[in-house]
Amino acid sequence: MKKILLSAAILFSGIVFSQDVKPSFEKEGDAIKGTFYFENGDIRQQGFYNKEGKLHGEWKSYDTNGNKVAMGQYINGVKTGKWFFWNDNKLSEVNYDNNTIASVTTWSNKSDVVVNFNN
Repeated sequence: MKKILLSAAILFSGIVFSQDVKPSFEKEGDAIKGTFYFENGDIRQQGFYNKEGKLHGEWKSYDTNGNKVAMGQYINGVKTGKWFFWNDNKLSEVNYDNNTIASVTTWSNKSDVVVNFNN
């Protein structure tokens, strides 16, 4: 009987901890702010939707350590303007024009450029 109860307790605790963390949505002015999480509850991605439910405005992505890995703008669901991607010791600037990559610039040493964006 003890083995059955112990097995049931282990199975139940595994089910509880394996459930997905649900995103949160909150109204900010005319936009909806969406926040998506890693399983540990840390923010994975955050940005805005317009009234039509399309990605709109600034979006940011983070790694599991809380470091920013991507940041850019959407206008009515279309990537536009400068997007920044951080990967190891590289910073890539990707320019989008109507959801199409127009140019890419990559810096391999963080001291080559100073970029200060608030999280």
